[in-house]
Amino acid sequence: MTYSTTPTKLKSLFSKARSFLRLATTTSSAATAAASLSTSTTTTSAMDDLSSSLKTKVCIIGSGPAAHTAAIYAARAELKPILFEGWMANDIAPGGQLTTTTDVENFPGFPDGILGLELMDRCRNQSLRFGTEIFTETVTKVDFKSFPFKVFTDSKSVLADSVIVATGAVAKRLEFTGSRDGPGGFWNRGISACAVCDGAAPIFRNKPLAVIGGGDSAMEEANFLTKYGSKVYIIHRRDSFRASKIMQNRALTNPKIDVIWNSVVEEAYGDGEKGVLGGLKLKNVMTGEVSDLKVSGLFFAIGHEPATKFLDGQLELHSDGYVVTKPGTTQTSVRGVFAAGDVQDKKYRQAITAAGTGQLSLFVLTMFLAMLAFVNEFCCSVFVIVRCMAALEAEHYLQEIGSQEDKSESSL
Repeated sequence: MTYSTTPTKLKSLFSKARSFLRLATTTSSAATAAASLSTSTTTTSAMDDLSSSLKTKVCIIGSGPAAHTAAIYAARAELKPILFEGWMANDIAPGGQLTTTTDVENFPGFPDGILGLELMDRCRNQSLRFGTEIFTETVTKVDFKSFPFKVFTDSKSVLADSVIVATGAVAKRLEFTGSRDGPGGFWNRGISACAVCDGAAPIFRNKPLAVIGGGDSAMEEANFLTKYGSKVYIIHRRDSFRASKIMQNRALTNPKIDVIWNSVVEEAYGDGEKGVLGGLKLKNVMTGEVSDLKVSGLFFAIGHEPATKFLDGQLELHSDGYVVTKPGTTQTSVRGVFAAGDVQDKKYRQAITAAGTGQLSLFVLTMFLAMLAFVNEFCCSVFVIVRCMAALEAEHYLQEIGSQEDKSESSL
Protein backbone atom coordinates (compact mmCIF):
# COMPACT_ATOMS: atom_id res chain seq x y z
CA MET A 1 0.00 0.00 0.00
CA THR A 2 2.80 2.37 0.76
CA TYR A 3 4.31 1.87 -2.71
CA SER A 4 1.10 3.00 -4.37
CA THR A 5 1.70 6.64 -3.37
CA THR A 6 5.45 6.67 -3.94
CA PRO A 7 5.33 7.35 -7.72
CA THR A 8 3.23 10.43 -7.13
CA LYS A 9 5.56 11.74 -4.45
CA LEU A 10 8.61 10.89 -6.53
CA LYS A 11 7.14 12.76 -9.47
CA SER A 12 6.51 15.77 -7.25
CA LEU A 13 10.01 15.71 -5.80
CA PHE A 14 11.64 15.32 -9.19
CA SER A 15 9.55 18.23 -10.45
CA LYS A 16 10.74 20.40 -7.58
CA ALA A 17 14.32 19.29 -8.11
CA ARG A 18 14.12 20.12 -11.78
CA SER A 19 12.73 23.57 -11.01
CA PHE A 20 15.54 24.22 -8.54
CA LEU A 21 18.10 22.97 -11.01
CA ARG A 22 16.69 25.22 -13.69
CA LEU A 23 16.86 28.18 -11.30
CA ALA A 24 20.36 27.22 -10.30
CA THR A 25 21.42 26.99 -13.92
CA THR A 26 19.87 30.36 -14.71
CA THR A 27 21.47 32.00 -11.70
CA SER A 28 24.77 30.35 -12.50
CA SER A 29 24.64 31.85 -15.97
CA ALA A 30 23.90 35.28 -14.51
CA ALA A 31 26.72 34.96 -12.05
CA THR A 32 29.09 33.78 -14.73
CA ALA A 33 28.10 36.70 -16.95
CA ALA A 34 28.57 39.17 -14.11
CA ALA A 35 31.88 37.62 -13.20
CA SER A 36 33.01 37.87 -16.79
CA LEU A 37 32.53 41.64 -16.59
CA SER A 38 35.58 41.87 -14.40
CA THR A 39 37.50 38.59 -14.73
CA SER A 40 37.09 37.32 -18.27
CA THR A 41 40.39 36.57 -19.97
CA THR A 42 39.15 35.37 -23.34
CA THR A 43 38.56 37.18 -26.59
CA THR A 44 37.41 36.01 -29.96
CA SER A 45 39.32 38.50 -32.05
CA ALA A 46 42.18 37.09 -34.07
CA MET A 47 44.11 40.29 -33.37
CA ASP A 48 44.67 39.10 -29.78
CA ASP A 49 47.21 36.65 -31.13
CA LEU A 50 49.58 39.52 -31.91
CA SER A 51 50.70 39.45 -28.30
CA SER A 52 49.39 38.42 -24.92
CA SER A 53 46.38 40.47 -23.88
CA LEU A 54 46.86 42.95 -21.09
CA LYS A 55 44.09 43.31 -18.51
CA THR A 56 43.09 46.42 -16.61
CA LYS A 57 40.20 48.06 -14.85
CA VAL A 58 40.84 51.33 -16.71
CA CYS A 59 42.27 51.88 -20.19
CA ILE A 60 42.88 55.50 -21.22
CA ILE A 61 43.32 56.51 -24.86
CA GLY A 62 45.00 59.89 -25.26
CA SER A 63 47.92 61.98 -24.06
CA GLY A 64 46.61 65.47 -23.32
CA PRO A 65 45.49 67.15 -20.08
CA ALA A 66 42.25 65.11 -19.95
CA ALA A 67 44.03 61.77 -20.40
CA HIS A 68 46.75 62.46 -17.84
CA THR A 69 44.37 63.92 -15.26
CA ALA A 70 42.28 60.75 -15.53
CA ALA A 71 45.44 58.64 -15.27
CA ILE A 72 46.68 60.46 -12.17
CA TYR A 73 43.34 60.05 -10.38
CA ALA A 74 43.02 56.41 -11.47
CA ALA A 75 46.55 55.53 -10.41
CA ARG A 76 46.13 57.22 -7.03
CA ALA A 77 42.97 55.13 -6.57
CA GLU A 78 45.12 52.02 -7.22
CA LEU A 79 43.17 51.09 -10.34
CA LYS A 80 46.46 50.47 -12.21
CA PRO A 81 45.47 52.26 -15.41
CA ILE A 82 46.96 51.59 -18.84
CA LEU A 83 47.38 54.65 -21.07
CA PHE A 84 48.05 54.67 -24.81
CA GLU A 85 49.57 58.04 -25.68
CA GLY A 86 49.87 57.36 -29.41
CA TRP A 87 52.78 57.88 -31.75
CA MET A 88 52.30 60.91 -34.03
CA ALA A 89 48.55 60.28 -33.91
CA ASN A 90 46.83 62.93 -36.05
CA ASP A 91 50.35 64.14 -36.92
CA ILE A 92 50.83 65.39 -33.35
CA ALA A 93 53.44 64.13 -30.89
CA PRO A 94 52.37 62.56 -27.57
CA GLY A 95 51.04 65.35 -25.40
CA GLY A 96 48.39 66.59 -27.80
CA GLN A 97 47.80 70.08 -29.14
CA LEU A 98 49.72 71.73 -26.31
CA THR A 99 52.93 70.35 -27.77
CA THR A 100 52.34 72.53 -30.85
CA THR A 101 52.12 75.75 -28.82
CA THR A 102 54.89 77.83 -27.31
CA ASP A 103 54.10 79.71 -24.09
CA VAL A 104 51.06 78.66 -22.09
CA GLU A 105 50.16 81.62 -19.89
CA ASN A 106 46.62 80.82 -18.75
CA PHE A 107 47.17 77.51 -16.94
CA PRO A 108 47.00 78.01 -13.14
CA GLY A 109 50.17 77.55 -11.16
CA PHE A 110 52.63 79.01 -13.66
CA PRO A 111 52.73 82.79 -13.12
CA ASP A 112 55.59 83.18 -15.60
CA GLY A 113 54.01 80.88 -18.15
CA ILE A 114 55.29 77.49 -19.30
CA LEU A 115 56.09 75.90 -22.63
CA GLY A 116 53.31 73.64 -23.84
CA LEU A 117 55.71 70.74 -24.35
CA GLU A 118 57.13 71.15 -20.84
CA LEU A 119 53.65 71.26 -19.30
CA MET A 120 52.71 67.96 -20.96
CA ASP A 121 56.04 66.38 -19.94
CA ARG A 122 55.22 67.27 -16.34
CA CYS A 123 51.75 65.77 -16.67
CA ARG A 124 53.23 62.58 -18.11
CA ASN A 125 55.81 62.30 -15.33
CA GLN A 126 53.10 62.76 -12.72
CA SER A 127 51.07 59.95 -14.28
CA LEU A 128 54.14 57.68 -14.21
CA ARG A 129 54.94 58.62 -10.64
CA PHE A 130 51.67 57.16 -9.35
CA GLY A 131 51.94 53.96 -11.37
CA THR A 132 50.26 54.53 -14.74
CA GLU A 133 51.54 52.13 -17.39
CA ILE A 134 52.12 54.20 -20.54
CA PHE A 135 52.59 52.84 -24.04
CA THR A 136 53.72 55.06 -26.90
CA GLU A 137 51.46 53.33 -29.39
CA THR A 138 48.44 54.47 -31.37
CA VAL A 139 45.10 52.74 -30.81
CA THR A 140 43.84 51.54 -34.19
CA LYS A 141 40.70 49.64 -33.22
CA VAL A 142 38.30 49.09 -30.32
CA ASP A 143 35.53 46.63 -29.57
CA PHE A 144 32.85 48.07 -27.32
CA LYS A 145 30.20 45.53 -28.38
CA SER A 146 31.32 42.87 -25.91
CA PHE A 147 32.54 42.88 -22.34
CA PRO A 148 35.23 43.31 -21.18
CA PHE A 149 36.02 46.01 -23.73
CA LYS A 150 38.87 45.41 -26.15
CA VAL A 151 41.43 47.97 -27.24
CA PHE A 152 43.96 47.26 -29.98
CA THR A 153 47.19 48.77 -31.26
CA ASP A 154 49.40 47.28 -33.97
CA SER A 155 51.19 45.11 -31.41
CA LYS A 156 49.04 44.93 -28.27
CA SER A 157 45.52 44.13 -27.17
CA VAL A 158 43.93 45.11 -23.88
CA LEU A 159 40.90 43.78 -22.03
CA ALA A 160 39.44 46.60 -19.95
CA ASP A 161 36.53 46.90 -17.55
CA SER A 162 36.23 50.59 -18.52
CA VAL A 163 37.66 52.90 -21.17
CA ILE A 164 38.25 56.65 -21.26
CA VAL A 165 38.48 58.13 -24.75
CA ALA A 166 40.53 61.34 -24.56
CA THR A 167 41.96 61.55 -28.08
CA GLY A 168 41.22 65.25 -28.52
CA ALA A 169 40.44 67.26 -31.63
CA VAL A 170 42.78 68.78 -34.16
CA ALA A 171 42.31 72.29 -35.48
CA LYS A 172 41.87 72.30 -39.23
CA ARG A 173 44.67 74.13 -41.00
CA LEU A 174 45.01 75.51 -44.49
CA GLU A 175 47.99 74.75 -46.67
CA PHE A 176 49.74 77.60 -48.46
CA THR A 177 53.26 78.96 -48.74
CA GLY A 178 54.48 79.91 -45.27
CA SER A 179 51.66 78.20 -43.35
CA ARG A 180 53.69 75.36 -41.89
CA ASP A 181 56.27 75.24 -39.11
CA GLY A 182 59.95 74.82 -39.79
CA PRO A 183 62.12 76.85 -42.17
CA GLY A 184 60.12 79.31 -44.25
CA GLY A 185 56.96 78.74 -42.21
CA PHE A 186 55.29 80.90 -39.59
CA TRP A 187 53.27 78.38 -37.58
CA ASN A 188 53.58 79.42 -33.92
CA ARG A 189 55.44 82.52 -35.10
CA GLY A 190 52.39 84.51 -36.04
CA ILE A 191 50.06 81.80 -37.33
CA SER A 192 47.81 79.97 -34.86
CA ALA A 193 44.57 78.04 -34.69
CA CYS A 194 43.44 79.25 -31.27
CA ALA A 195 42.78 82.93 -30.63
CA VAL A 196 41.76 82.28 -27.03
CA CYS A 197 45.01 80.41 -26.38
CA ASP A 198 47.42 82.74 -28.14
CA GLY A 199 45.66 86.04 -28.84
CA ALA A 200 47.00 87.82 -25.78
CA ALA A 201 50.63 87.03 -26.61
CA PRO A 202 52.93 90.08 -26.82
CA ILE A 203 53.61 89.61 -30.55
CA PHE A 204 49.90 90.25 -31.27
CA ARG A 205 49.24 93.17 -28.95
CA ASN A 206 48.31 96.42 -30.69
CA LYS A 207 49.07 94.86 -34.07
CA PRO A 208 46.83 94.21 -37.10
CA LEU A 209 45.51 90.63 -37.08
CA ALA A 210 43.55 88.41 -39.44
CA VAL A 211 41.09 85.53 -39.03
CA ILE A 212 40.20 83.01 -41.74
CA GLY A 213 36.68 81.58 -41.61
CA GLY A 214 32.99 82.30 -41.96
CA GLY A 215 31.28 80.40 -39.17
CA ASP A 216 30.46 81.16 -35.56
CA SER A 217 34.00 80.30 -34.46
CA ALA A 218 35.47 82.87 -36.83
CA MET A 219 33.07 85.56 -35.61
CA GLU A 220 33.79 84.74 -31.98
CA GLU A 221 37.55 84.71 -32.44
CA ALA A 222 37.54 87.96 -34.41
CA ASN A 223 35.58 89.72 -31.67
CA PHE A 224 37.89 88.26 -29.03
CA LEU A 225 41.00 89.48 -30.85
CA THR A 226 39.75 93.07 -30.89
CA LYS A 227 40.69 93.19 -27.20
CA TYR A 228 44.36 92.92 -28.16
CA GLY A 229 44.84 93.78 -31.83
CA SER A 230 44.71 97.27 -33.33
CA LYS A 231 42.62 95.96 -36.22
CA VAL A 232 41.11 92.57 -37.10
CA TYR A 233 40.40 91.39 -40.65
CA ILE A 234 38.08 88.48 -41.38
CA ILE A 235 39.14 86.78 -44.60
CA HIS A 236 36.35 84.76 -46.21
CA ARG A 237 36.32 82.97 -49.54
CA ARG A 238 32.62 83.65 -50.16
CA ASP A 239 30.41 86.74 -50.26
CA SER A 240 28.39 85.79 -47.18
CA PHE A 241 28.94 84.16 -43.80
CA ARG A 242 27.42 80.88 -42.69
CA ALA A 243 27.56 82.00 -39.05
CA SER A 244 24.39 82.59 -37.09
CA LYS A 245 22.81 86.01 -37.57
CA ILE A 246 23.55 87.17 -34.04
CA MET A 247 27.24 86.26 -34.38
CA GLN A 248 27.44 87.95 -37.79
CA ASN A 249 25.93 91.14 -36.37
CA ARG A 250 28.43 91.24 -33.53
CA ALA A 251 31.32 91.03 -35.96
CA LEU A 252 29.92 93.32 -38.66
CA THR A 253 29.04 96.08 -36.19
CA ASN A 254 32.37 95.99 -34.38
CA PRO A 255 34.33 99.09 -35.48
CA LYS A 256 37.65 97.26 -35.17
CA ILE A 257 36.66 94.49 -37.60
CA ASP A 258 36.84 94.66 -41.40
CA VAL A 259 35.74 91.86 -43.73
CA ILE A 260 37.64 90.90 -46.87
CA TRP A 261 35.14 89.00 -49.03
CA ASN A 262 35.72 86.44 -51.79
CA SER A 263 39.38 86.05 -50.89
CA VAL A 264 41.86 83.33 -49.95
CA VAL A 265 45.40 83.45 -48.60
CA GLU A 266 48.02 82.58 -51.20
CA GLU A 267 51.14 83.18 -49.14
CA ALA A 268 52.40 84.22 -45.71
CA TYR A 269 55.68 86.15 -45.55
CA GLY A 270 57.97 87.34 -42.79
CA ASP A 271 58.79 90.63 -41.14
CA GLY A 272 62.40 91.14 -42.14
CA GLU A 273 64.95 89.35 -39.95
CA LYS A 274 62.63 88.93 -36.97
CA GLY A 275 61.45 85.55 -38.16
CA VAL A 276 57.80 86.29 -37.41
CA LEU A 277 54.80 86.86 -39.64
CA GLY A 278 54.81 90.17 -41.47
CA GLY A 279 51.93 89.93 -43.91
CA LEU A 280 49.78 87.95 -46.35
CA LYS A 281 49.26 87.72 -50.07
CA LEU A 282 45.53 87.53 -50.77
CA LYS A 283 43.84 86.41 -53.97
CA ASN A 284 40.34 87.52 -54.93
CA VAL A 285 38.59 84.38 -56.18
CA MET A 286 36.24 86.42 -58.38
CA THR A 287 38.79 88.64 -60.18
CA GLY A 288 42.06 86.78 -59.60
CA GLU A 289 43.64 89.98 -58.30
CA VAL A 290 46.42 89.51 -55.71
CA SER A 291 46.76 92.07 -52.92
CA ASP A 292 48.99 92.58 -49.91
CA LEU A 293 47.76 92.67 -46.32
CA LYS A 294 50.13 93.68 -43.53
CA VAL A 295 49.32 91.70 -40.39
CA SER A 296 51.31 90.33 -37.46
CA GLY A 297 48.95 87.47 -36.71
CA LEU A 298 46.80 85.01 -38.64
CA PHE A 299 44.29 82.72 -36.94
CA PHE A 300 42.62 79.73 -38.58
CA ALA A 301 38.98 79.47 -37.50
CA ILE A 302 37.72 76.85 -39.90
CA GLY A 303 36.73 74.24 -37.35
CA HIS A 304 38.21 71.25 -35.57
CA GLU A 305 38.25 67.57 -36.41
CA PRO A 306 37.78 65.28 -33.39
CA ALA A 307 39.91 62.14 -33.39
CA THR A 308 37.09 59.60 -33.47
CA LYS A 309 37.60 57.64 -36.71
CA PHE A 310 39.15 54.68 -34.88
CA LEU A 311 35.87 54.21 -32.96
CA ASP A 312 34.26 52.93 -36.17
CA GLY A 313 30.80 54.15 -35.21
CA GLN A 314 30.64 52.21 -31.92
CA LEU A 315 29.86 55.36 -29.93
CA GLU A 316 27.14 57.88 -30.69
CA LEU A 317 28.62 60.97 -32.34
CA HIS A 318 27.36 64.43 -33.15
CA SER A 319 27.02 65.32 -36.82
CA ASP A 320 30.44 66.99 -36.69
CA GLY A 321 32.12 63.94 -35.19
CA TYR A 322 32.31 64.84 -31.49
CA VAL A 323 31.42 62.12 -29.00
CA VAL A 324 27.96 62.50 -27.46
CA THR A 325 28.00 62.41 -23.66
CA LYS A 326 25.21 62.45 -21.13
CA PRO A 327 24.69 66.06 -19.94
CA GLY A 328 26.64 66.77 -16.79
CA THR A 329 28.79 63.64 -17.11
CA THR A 330 31.33 62.09 -19.46
CA GLN A 331 29.28 58.91 -19.96
CA THR A 332 28.97 57.94 -23.62
CA SER A 333 26.28 55.87 -25.35
CA VAL A 334 28.05 52.70 -24.14
CA ARG A 335 27.94 52.15 -20.41
CA GLY A 336 31.47 51.86 -19.06
CA VAL A 337 33.00 53.95 -21.85
CA PHE A 338 33.69 57.62 -21.09
CA ALA A 339 34.87 60.57 -23.19
CA ALA A 340 36.93 63.46 -21.80
CA GLY A 341 38.58 66.55 -23.20
CA ASP A 342 38.24 68.06 -26.65
CA VAL A 343 36.96 64.84 -28.22
CA GLN A 344 33.59 65.65 -26.63
CA ASP A 345 33.93 69.42 -26.09
CA LYS A 346 33.23 71.52 -29.16
CA LYS A 347 32.74 74.76 -27.23
CA TYR A 348 35.56 75.48 -24.78
CA ARG A 349 38.51 73.38 -26.00
CA GLN A 350 40.86 74.57 -23.25
CA ALA A 351 43.52 72.65 -21.36
CA ILE A 352 41.97 73.49 -17.99
CA THR A 353 38.47 72.36 -18.97
CA ALA A 354 39.90 69.20 -20.51
CA ALA A 355 41.65 68.39 -17.25
CA GLY A 356 38.37 68.88 -15.40
CA THR A 357 36.55 66.37 -17.60
CA GLY A 358 39.39 63.91 -17.03
CA GLN A 359 38.72 64.05 -13.30
CA LEU A 360 34.97 63.86 -13.85
CA SER A 361 35.45 60.70 -15.92
CA LEU A 362 37.22 59.03 -13.00
CA PHE A 363 34.48 60.05 -10.59
CA VAL A 364 31.75 58.50 -12.74
CA LEU A 365 33.96 55.54 -13.66
CA THR A 366 34.61 54.54 -10.04
CA MET A 367 30.86 54.38 -9.45
CA PHE A 368 30.53 52.16 -12.51
CA LEU A 369 33.24 49.78 -11.27
CA ALA A 370 31.64 49.68 -7.82
CA MET A 371 28.34 48.70 -9.45
CA LEU A 372 30.09 45.91 -11.36
CA ALA A 373 31.60 44.55 -8.16
CA PHE A 374 28.21 44.64 -6.42
CA VAL A 375 26.43 42.84 -9.26
CA ASN A 376 29.13 40.20 -9.39
CA GLU A 377 28.99 39.58 -5.64
CA PHE A 378 25.18 39.60 -5.58
CA CYS A 379 24.82 37.08 -8.41
CA CYS A 380 27.41 34.77 -6.89
CA SER A 381 25.61 34.94 -3.52
CA VAL A 382 22.27 34.08 -5.12
CA PHE A 383 23.86 31.14 -6.90
CA VAL A 384 25.24 29.80 -3.61
CA ILE A 385 21.83 30.16 -1.93
CA VAL A 386 20.04 28.32 -4.74
CA ARG A 387 22.58 25.51 -4.68
CA CYS A 388 22.07 25.16 -0.93
CA MET A 389 18.29 25.04 -1.39
CA ALA A 390 18.63 22.39 -4.07
CA ALA A 391 20.93 20.36 -1.82
CA LEU A 392 18.48 20.59 1.09
CA GLU A 393 15.59 19.50 -1.12
CA ALA A 394 17.64 16.55 -2.37
CA GLU A 395 18.47 15.59 1.21
CA HIS A 396 14.79 15.73 2.19
CA TYR A 397 13.97 13.54 -0.81
CA LEU A 398 16.54 10.91 0.23
CA GLN A 399 15.24 10.97 3.77
CA GLU A 400 11.69 10.39 2.54
CA ILE A 401 12.81 7.54 0.31
CA GLY A 402 14.63 6.00 3.26
CA SER A 403 11.54 6.41 5.43
CA GLN A 404 9.37 4.71 2.79
CA GLU A 405 11.82 1.80 2.57
CA ASP A 406 11.81 1.37 6.37
CA LYS A 407 8.01 1.28 6.42
CA SER A 408 7.95 -1.28 3.62
CA GLU A 409 10.41 -3.54 5.39
CA SER A 410 8.47 -3.33 8.65
CA SER A 411 5.20 -4.24 6.93
CA LEU A 412 6.64 -7.48 5.55
